[in-house]
Amino acid sequence: MQINKSDRNDAAGIARIMQTGWYRQVQVKSPHSHAIRGLLNSRALLVKVQRDLKNQVRGLLKSAGLIIGRAKDGVFSARTKELLATQAGLAAIALPLLTAREAIHHQLTLLERQVRQLAKEHAQTRAFMTVPGVGPMTALAFLATIDDPSRFPRARDVGAYVGLTPRRYASGEIDWTGRISKCGDTMLRTYLFEAAGVLLTRVQKWCALKAWGIRICKRSGMKKARIAVARKLAVILLHMWRDGTQFHWTAAPTVT
Repeated sequence: MQINKSDRNDAAGIARIMQTGWYRQVQVKSPHSHAIRGLLNSRALLVKVQRDLKNQVRGLLKSAGLIIGRAKDGVFSARTKELLATQAGLAAIALPLLTAREAIHHQLTLLERQVRQLAKEHAQTRAFMTVPGVGPMTALAFLATIDDPSRFPRARDVGAYVGLTPRRYASGEIDWTGRISKCGDTMLRTYLFEAAGVLLTRVQKWCALKAWGIRICKRSGMKKARIAVARKLAVILLHMWRDGTQFHWTAAPTVT
């Protein structure tokens, strides 16, 4: 903000900021957290490349009137090769992409095996995975992103840190609440949102968290319910980490 910028003026400005306390401390992640994030980021990149290659192959065949349909993994490769059996020119273009996808899928399988093994070896991630909907990816992402649970004075602050709290603007007679801020770590926010969806739609066992999310879903819709449950999941995981406990299931209400 100074008019004349120089190294001397920059140093003086930084010194003033330190004196007045106008700065925000940054958490320095541990080497273990960086290693976990490196593994998760590598897996996410391979997932993206595999998806892009798959979509490119589908597009090439569709332009020639060949529809692969719904197919996963080995079925996709077999179906593609079957359709290309009589299309020599198209096969010369699509088969290299298919070969690259198969190689990436193999490496992705190895990385996912590492992720599951790492989550199984760490006591805290095993505790995280007792929460319904939370799997190895979400547990490791939370462990690596938060790193130190004691740096949050209140457990509910973790929701704002991940970007799952709504924006707010208040000035004079104006006071409105908008969408979530989407600040903080995108990967963890995405995994928490997916875990909330699994809890609300796939987990059959009863728990108070699921019942709370279902009530929000009936009142405000599934998307808002998933966001609310994702924020609640972050708070619950932090509490569990601080207290050294596991998730406590509640008994289903009896029908009278």
